[in-house]
Amino acid sequence: ALSIKMAHTIMLIQPSRDADSRRYSDYESVSSCMEGILKIYEEHLRQITPQSVSITYDIQQLHEFISDLYDLSCLVYQSSTNTYIPHGKEWIKQRVYSVLAGQAAR
Repeated sequence: ALSIKMAHTIMLIQPSRDADSRRYSDYESVSSCMEGILKIYEEHLRQITPQSVSITYDIQQLHEFISDLYDLSCLVYQSSTNTYIPHGKEWIKQRVYSVLAGQAAR
């Protein structure tokens, strides 16, 4: 499990049907990619509630945001096969929850 945590990860995101909204970002690890997804969500919340001083949300709201994205996937490098393994929204929801739970425990 440790090897996947430190695996190079590429996030592919398309917020809307518009193909021009497609973006990708790469990260040194799965957990830093999940933190990147959290930052995207928190930025989205800032845009829809600019008068808010602090940003708060629960895991259900985050899951809805992920579900509502037109497309979101992660490609995780697997050194044993020298390939990238694709993962979809459900996998991302599980991983992002682990990252949030880890932050809450600190």
